[in-house]
Amino acid sequence: MTTRREPTARQMRLAVELRRLRDAAGLTAREAATLLGVSNVQISQIEAGLTGVSEQRLRRLASHYACTDEGFIDALVGMATDRTRGWWEEYRGLLPTSFLDLSELDHHASFRRDVAILFVPGPLQTEDYARAIFSNRVPELPHDALELRVRHRMARRVIIEGPSPIPYEVVIHEAALRIRVSDRAASGAQLTRLLELSEADHITVRVVPFDLDGFARGGSTMTYVDGPVPKLDTVVRDVPQGSVFIHSEAQLGAFRTRFRRVEAVSLEPERSRDFIHKLAKEL
Repeated sequence: MTTRREPTARQMRLAVELRRLRDAAGLTAREAATLLGVSNVQISQIEAGLTGVSEQRLRRLASHYACTDEGFIDALVGMATDRTRGWWEEYRGLLPTSFLDLSELDHHASFRRDVAILFVPGPLQTEDYARAIFSNRVPELPHDALELRVRHRMARRVIIEGPSPIPYEVVIHEAALRIRVSDRAASGAQLTRLLELSEADHITVRVVPFDLDGFARGGSTMTYVDGPVPKLDTVVRDVPQGSVFIHSEAQLGAFRTRFRRVEAVSLEPERSRDFIHKLAKEL
């Protein structure tokens, strides 16, 4: 099996999960290799995401690791045997790898939840809004590179507007609705798009108003993506260098709690639509 030069985030996630299973079983890489009848180098490469693993070998490893969670094992097999070459592959070598990893994560998601404090989340953005966001990058992007990012972001909307949209819940702070990343016209168009999308059965939009007392969760911005099983959920957080993927069980539990708390203090969907409509009329 060929060695990968740059594993994707999904391939690395599979590798991490296999390493976790081995650690939980109390086995060394050399011991796991002996049980599987391969070299310890092969185990190390699999656990580094540098090579893949067949369904047969994965199931044998799971058996040696005494993993009895069939749903989880089947989900890992799905990750190991998936050969999808999604729409994002046309951007490989043109955009940073993190852009492609986010697209692949979206593609395999079963549910997505966002908390947005300062900006409208990517899947909900209009083209002008997205262009204004990318135009603010330092150092400034060349025109072609900027337009490539905008085109990619518009393509990512397939998760909520494509033929098989996933359920999507978003909690947006009033700050994100009021900040004008561009001009008045672009802000108005962005609010109108939010109103239109909020009418879809699979999309739930909630708003946290400025006048909410005791809201101390300004750092709660997150994207929570449900995998095929809860153990394979992922949280994405933006950092200056790009995006960070978080998937330890303890942290996933903490982010689920944070989302529920932010959701609990937000306006109900109908009141949120009225709120956004009022803001749009004020422009």
